[in-house]
Amino acid sequence: MDHDAVTDRMRTLAPQVLGVLVRRGADFATAEDAVQEALIEAVKHWPEDPPDDPKAWLLRVAGRKLIDAQRSEAARRRREERVHDEPPPGPTEQADDTLLLLSRCCHPALSPASAIALTLRAVGGLTTAQIARAFLVPEATMAQRISRAKRTITGERFDRPGEVRAVLHVLYLMFNEGFTGEISLADEAIRLTRQLTVASTTRPEGADPEIAGLLALMLLHHARRGARYTASGELVPLDEQDRSLWDTAMIAEGVDVLQTALSRDRLGQYQVQAAIAALHDDAPTAEETDWPQILEWYDELAELTDSPVVALNRAVAVGQVDGPRAGLAALADVDPGLSRWDAVAAHLHERADDVDRAVEHYTAAADRATSSAERTHLIKQAARLRAGR
Repeated sequence: MDHDAVTDRMRTLAPQVLGVLVRRGADFATAEDAVQEALIEAVKHWPEDPPDDPKAWLLRVAGRKLIDAQRSEAARRRREERVHDEPPPGPTEQADDTLLLLSRCCHPALSPASAIALTLRAVGGLTTAQIARAFLVPEATMAQRISRAKRTITGERFDRPGEVRAVLHVLYLMFNEGFTGEISLADEAIRLTRQLTVASTTRPEGADPEIAGLLALMLLHHARRGARYTASGELVPLDEQDRSLWDTAMIAEGVDVLQTALSRDRLGQYQVQAAIAALHDDAPTAEETDWPQILEWYDELAELTDSPVVALNRAVAVGQVDGPRAGLAALADVDPGLSRWDAVAAHLHERADDVDRAVEHYTAAADRATSSAERTHLIKQAARLRAGR
């Protein structure tokens, strides 16, 4: 077994083995350490002597490491040892613990950044070095972040999945991190959400349509990734993108997943956001976008959540349906402290032929931009209006 094959196999099996140990009652942090030690042993032995059942091998070694850690802890603290039997020879447990693990990694006591990092490590199977490169921080910094996260949930006994909404929120935040290095967090978020979608179908109460809604939302947005930037890295707004570069197969999958979720008649915010994304993706040109229906969906979304970001995006839709002045009136009720508030104000003022105010807001938006590509785009918009004045 070559090195790449070993790495891919371990990345797939590590979260499965961790899930078995946690489901058996092991402390999450201690079990995760045991799995990592077992992976080190696998790197040493598998290339020359690959096991017949890699998952059983990892589970057996991780179980031994876990028992060793528990015995050491018991000796140090003089408290009763919790013994976990080593798995017997034969077929290994095949239960899907994706939801269980994700709910542990997304514990409400963790910050979003820590929850994402722990999820990528424990469920995504990424190394600490890979996660650090994805977040553009030193490996030592990321190792400390993951260690703190594990300490935070140490001592918690988890025998059933936690709150699905917390898991979806973390996956949504992970997806929005996008591409930040050699690891695409957007791709990782989609992969994990797919796993969660499959795992949720085995729940007694049935699959939560919001899980499918989030997957659809990710697919429908990610389908446009090839058109978002020029070859030189400049941002291309949605209405100016070359739609022939969009991934039509991914769009079709996203629409199919969304329709299945909507058929459950349990509407949620991710399904609504996916419906809005689907309407954008369905339009052959920006001019043919069905803005009245998009506005209706934003009205639905506003009833489901009191998010100021929803109100901000709704103001854009109002401006498209009822004119820029109506959009500005809707924007007046939105918190101007939002990072994209000035960008929306600039867009609406430009459409209302108020060039001076548009330039003012484009400049302010550039100052508040969170990425260099966005900042450059906004500066160019202000410069374009100044030149045409």
